[in-house]
Amino acid sequence: MGQIAELVGDLFPIAFIAGAIVVGFSSYSYVKFSNAFPSSGGVVKFLSKSYGPGTTTGVFSLLMYVSMVVSESLVAGTFGAYTLRLFPESYAGYASILGILLLVTAYIINILGNKVIGATATFTAIIKVGGIALLAIAGLVASGFADITGDYIPQNTETLPQGFGFVAALALSILAYKGFTTITNQGGDIKNPHKNLGRSIVISILICTLIYVALALAVAGGLSIPEIIKAKDYALAAAAEPVFGEWGLWFTIAIAIVATFSGVIASVFSASRLLGMLSNMKQVPSLKRIGNFKNPALIFTVSLAILLTALFDLTRIASIGAIFYLIMDIAIHWGLFRHLKNEVKFKPIIPLIAIVMDIAVLAAFLYIKYLNDPMVLIVAAIGIILILIAERFFMISHTDDDGNMPMGMENTNNKNNKS
Repeated sequence: MGQIAELVGDLFPIAFIAGAIVVGFSSYSYVKFSNAFPSSGGVVKFLSKSYGPGTTTGVFSLLMYVSMVVSESLVAGTFGAYTLRLFPESYAGYASILGILLLVTAYIINILGNKVIGATATFTAIIKVGGIALLAIAGLVASGFADITGDYIPQNTETLPQGFGFVAALALSILAYKGFTTITNQGGDIKNPHKNLGRSIVISILICTLIYVALALAVAGGLSIPEIIKAKDYALAAAAEPVFGEWGLWFTIAIAIVATFSGVIASVFSASRLLGMLSNMKQVPSLKRIGNFKNPALIFTVSLAILLTALFDLTRIASIGAIFYLIMDIAIHWGLFRHLKNEVKFKPIIPLIAIVMDIAVLAAFLYIKYLNDPMVLIVAAIGIILILIAERFFMISHTDDDGNMPMGMENTNNKNNKS
């Protein structure tokens, strides 16, 4: 919320509503893919169906993977920021260390197996959804609805045309909803996946929209915009203290800790599973060659998240994740529209609208980052170039003289097996 408020001022609750609308159009493609091709491969399966096994599928799949790891790092850093609210200001610099400790804990829990993960996820989900909903409702009752005028002009966007910052901020609000994409990985685990995957995606987005908007309104009613921006890494806790007092602060921090803790565990599980799937499909080098470690995909995923947590602050982590996700999202919509008209029943206008929205948001966001924090663009560009080069060289390494690439999967679509 604080990072969005930096771009749009007191309109940040509206940004969550607008973000939900964009994600609503975006989710249409994922619902159609999930209903048609439910599997544990999720986004990787969708991209493979659209573009066939090869460099294109590998690059966009890795962008999705990296965006998931970035989300882990973002949530881990948020865990550190909220936890440190229990300690004196002198400990403020230790947020990343706490985030790293959380990632190590998530690794241990994931190593213990699916039953432990499932039990932990169910227990924490009940606590965090109920607790956050209670916090949002109580905040609205105590502080009332904030006056949203749009008069506050943030420093980051004061020289830009009116509305430009709002469009750019949607990149961050979209990032807040992107967790729905991990549901697509559950096609092999749930009953009647051809219907229930799509339903789960829609329900999750609706729940998140209600909670995000209610929380944003509660925070806007309790704090001024400068205060929200100042406390951007722990805005909920900052808003709870003046309204509910010390007990409210402790309750908010406890809920935030549970929410971030469970979020990291689930994200580590999903991201490592996606990387393992890419390895099995020979879209990335085999992970079985990495020593005798149990679940090397999990080790690599957590290690990358730890590196990001140590190197970047929350704003930059969120920005990189948003850029990677939006690029991958465009590829999903285009793949459905361009390549699967004969295999999936869908209304072509909806993925086209989603593409236009994604491009508009991404372009505005990139321009603002160019003006205010070009380092984000440099890091994102380097990441994309490295992924592209590495994936292309890997594909060449197992291409035979006839141009065929034996992949570790059945090629169920009608595309040839070439890059």
